[in-house]
Amino acid sequence: MYKFALFDLDGTLTDSREGICKSVQNAFVKLGRPAPSLKELECFIGPPLKTSFREFYGIVGEEADRAVAFYRERYSVVGKYENMPYEGIAGLLKTLRTAGYILSVASSKPEVYVEDILKHFGLYDYFHYVVGSDMEGKRGEKEDVIEEAFRRMGLDEKSRKEQAIMIGDRHFDINGAKYFGIDSVGVTYGFAKENELAEAGATYVVDTVGELQELLLSKLDVKE
Repeated sequence: MYKFALFDLDGTLTDSREGICKSVQNAFVKLGRPAPSLKELECFIGPPLKTSFREFYGIVGEEADRAVAFYRERYSVVGKYENMPYEGIAGLLKTLRTAGYILSVASSKPEVYVEDILKHFGLYDYFHYVVGSDMEGKRGEKEDVIEEAFRRMGLDEKSRKEQAIMIGDRHFDINGAKYFGIDSVGVTYGFAKENELAEAGATYVVDTVGELQELLLSKLDVKE
């Protein structure tokens, strides 16, 4: 039974494909490289940014640093708002918080952007904690972000294994949960490939926000 719910942002709370993919295109253009299509760049949604440039396009070292800077040049002004909460997310968060869940965001996106996005779309006040990476690349991996969320929540190893659950749309989220031995929910309405979440070992897989709400409410630890 759970008391603490950690949410990924992109592909879980919001559909962020337009802002992310257009900002990656901006980076390619500024680097003097041919810009892939928006569809091809959906692979950037979820993983840490520099990891994506390296693994998907072989951009490393100083060029990767420039790519990240060019991405942020557009994303920080325009891209972060080319975004939209999935239908039903605000109601889900309100219901979970009212029911007694302690809610946190755990995103690999820089924390300052996470806060801006949540505030812009009226979701910020539903969360007790908002955790992301920093602009210097610290807490760049999902495991680092989840660990920081646990630290802020004051959860020791026993408590988090018994009472915490991670919700996300990519295998990075599921792997991060498994790293700490906690349960996870994979949401297929985000950006996962077919069977990605089940193959990653998600404890539960749901297809809609409504199914996610039903699951989490059924697993809520109501003991005082």
